[in-house]
Amino acid sequence: MSPTSSKASAASAPVTLAGCTFADLKFENADQPHRIFLYRPSKDAPPEGWPILYLTDGNACFATAVDALKVQASYPGGTNVGEGVIVAIGYPTDEPYDPLRRSWDLSPPPGRVYPPFYPDTPDVRTGGAEQFLALIEDELKPWIEQQIPVDRSRQTLFGHSFGGLLALHALFTRPTAFNRWISASPAIYWEGACILSTESEFLSRHPGPLDIELHLSAGQYEGETLAPFHKGTPDEQKRQERAKETRTVELAREMAQRWARLASSADSVTFEEYPGENHMSVLPVALNRAVQIAFRGSK
Repeated sequence: MSPTSSKASAASAPVTLAGCTFADLKFENADQPHRIFLYRPSKDAPPEGWPILYLTDGNACFATAVDALKVQASYPGGTNVGEGVIVAIGYPTDEPYDPLRRSWDLSPPPGRVYPPFYPDTPDVRTGGAEQFLALIEDELKPWIEQQIPVDRSRQTLFGHSFGGLLALHALFTRPTAFNRWISASPAIYWEGACILSTESEFLSRHPGPLDIELHLSAGQYEGETLAPFHKGTPDEQKRQERAKETRTVELAREMAQRWARLASSADSVTFEEYPGENHMSVLPVALNRAVQIAFRGSK
């Protein structure tokens, strides 16, 4: 039967995700509203409250994380994933990213000023991570806890790319803000790899053992190994040079090795390289792993 027949002519409707809402909130620590996506289980919270996963780049990450949680939490005996709350911090747009705002929110200080992404648009400013983290701690978390009972001993922060860089900066400057830290494809090289200085300062004050859970990851094609579909292309050499500069796989692995030597538990700091993935394709894989870490039943 043709899709255009009378039996298939019902008006289409927007898709909604059960248990999910969003609100555009104007925080004191921000010049413009942020879009806050929220998933909460339909059942009553446990006595200790719900474990909670905070995501940066919320527009791009929220639905994927929610679906990964729903599928696995429905069969906890087979997945070791239980129910929990997901909070994703994004922007009032239908696009997956707001490049201008995320450049400011997710990048550590001191920051710089770059030319506009597009003609007739504002300059790109970086370095707003401290303001963004204050927003999360001082305004967003209290707002969430007014609505949902939260287990403060099971709070996880996830970020990818710039968001992964933010997660590392948050760990090095606010180590008690979360209990589990997930940094996927972190832009460690960014602005002269200044995050490594912040890391060194932290480690000089906390020589170990460190009671922390940190998961770093990157896709196979985020290091010096180019994806097969980039080989033989006109920009192959340019991509190879860029890969040698960013070194996402290598820098993330080296950081995990440093932290693993100081960790209080042998398996509390891990690095994972995802086969066959590049900087953008790695996101759903990394989000699934974040769900498994944040809502793990037992280790």
